[in-house]
Amino acid sequence: MRTTEVLVVGGGSVGLATAVFLSHHGVRTLLVERDEGPRSHPRATGIGVRTVEMLRETGLAGAVDAVALDWSAGALGKARARTLADLAETAPPAPAVPRQAPYSPAALRGPCPQNRLDPVLLAAARENGATVSYGTGLVSFTQDEEGVTAVLSTGERVRARYLVAADGVRSEVRAALGIGLTGPGALTEPGQNILFRADLRELVRGRHFVACEITDPAAPGMLITIDGEKEWVFLTGLDREPAPALIRAATGVPDLDVEILSTLVWRVRAQVAERFAQGRVFLAGDAAHAVPPLGAFGLNTGVADGHNLAWKLALVLRGEAGPALLGTYDAERRPVASLTMEQALVRMSDPALHWGHGPAAAEARAAAGALNAPVVHLGQRYVSAAVIDPRPELPSAEDVVACLDGSPGSRMPHAWVSEGVSTLDLVRSRFTVFIRRPGGDRDEAGGAAWPAEAARLGLNAHAVDLAEIPPGGALLVRPDGYVAWRAEGGPERLGGVLDRLLARGRDG
Repeated sequence: MRTTEVLVVGGGSVGLATAVFLSHHGVRTLLVERDEGPRSHPRATGIGVRTVEMLRETGLAGAVDAVALDWSAGALGKARARTLADLAETAPPAPAVPRQAPYSPAALRGPCPQNRLDPVLLAAARENGATVSYGTGLVSFTQDEEGVTAVLSTGERVRARYLVAADGVRSEVRAALGIGLTGPGALTEPGQNILFRADLRELVRGRHFVACEITDPAAPGMLITIDGEKEWVFLTGLDREPAPALIRAATGVPDLDVEILSTLVWRVRAQVAERFAQGRVFLAGDAAHAVPPLGAFGLNTGVADGHNLAWKLALVLRGEAGPALLGTYDAERRPVASLTMEQALVRMSDPALHWGHGPAAAEARAAAGALNAPVVHLGQRYVSAAVIDPRPELPSAEDVVACLDGSPGSRMPHAWVSEGVSTLDLVRSRFTVFIRRPGGDRDEAGGAAWPAEAARLGLNAHAVDLAEIPPGGALLVRPDGYVAWRAEGGPERLGGVLDRLLARGRDG
């Protein structure tokens, strides 16, 4: 019988990212996937800034940026035209978009579809020591107090300490556990996702778009950019034949050379699992939540699931944290998934709430109860036993900088500390103490005691220029970059706080 610490079921982007994060933390990981290799048909293209921060943490941001589309000259976002040829004749050149936001050290030069992202994740997972087995499915599993026993489609039996199910919206693991779903469920009739190859460079030159709504009655649907040149996806109803003639009608080019590569049946869903964990089994990605596509929240929320869970599993497996720490996965990620689903649903009723810019768009979002997209991606707050005195209320629905204010449960504020190095980079995937940099009126009494106490407890400590750090106090930041504790005074409580956060002395 093969043994491993964590068995990941499902080799899509979320499963691969989870394997990357687990192996990054030194966890022995086996990933199994029924398909024979990485999926060539991308379902998502938008990689959010928080996901890029996670990739940066694991040393992959540069590799992903290298395979992302180069939209540094500008992009339209969402467009609308009778055909693509009409867009080329009427739309102005795409405006330039700032590459880097002030609230994050991370950025991509453009979209990165899953068929470009997944090979990077696969290589990193294997390089870090994870085993990835394609053409291998999960047949059954049982769990007990010590671990999970799984039977694979190859006939092999695997004994793992924990199992992470990233096996999609129709998760067999979730069904086997009897975990139900909340939310409206299916929102649309089934449609088809047609991946095709056609050279459209002349039509889109200078007018790159994430999606273009095609309104021609002969070919209504949504054209999605994959490589911006020769690979595209067309979303349309099942009543249309997935043939070159349909693509020619949508593009407005009667003699276009078209190759249909593959077709998937697909429908928009909005659902969240009633719980994200049961015993030693955890749900992640679409197995835990299905989010409508507008906003590019779904894939990014799933990747964040794996990132949240990986460090907790690593510390528990090493005996540095109590099993009760794992209960904070559901407590933290399920509310985020529910909020994200709600935000995507609001946008479905009026897509301008997502694509709009400027004061008028902000007013419309406020009236509709829609958070600005960066707030959805970055501004969420955790409330769990792994946060001391959490502050769940968002200071702003529009300004993500205001939400990243150093409150317990929020993502650590970003500030550049040297050329190319952010405060987030200093965390380095472990608990870290941040105090104010000494000097001038910021030289607070008691600040020098923090590094000594941190070192005694085996923690890193850094002095930085952050107004969010209390005078004479500190921020204790978790391995995932979230603020665990904002201390107003000296470090006398640091050891006890760390024990509390890591559930030491408490059973799972």
